[in-house]
Amino acid sequence: MPSRKFVALLTKGNARLIRQRGTSHAIFERISGGIKYHAPVVMAKDELSSHYMLIVLRQLGFTDDEIEDLLG
Repeated sequence: MPSRKFVALLTKGNARLIRQRGTSHAIFERISGGIKYHAPVVMAKDELSSHYMLIVLRQLGFTDDEIEDLLG
């Protein structure tokens, strides 16, 4: 999945871009259960591995059910 599509998926899951300053990574934030989660996301890549995307989703506090809902 390309970075652009993954970012759209994160946005659909209520994660938001909080900063990107002249670097290849952007920082996303998600609040779930009153807890703030942050994760760096590689931008402008043609293909992100499924393993990498799962790591980012976990860092942002997504549960298995939430991940299934996003991908399904």
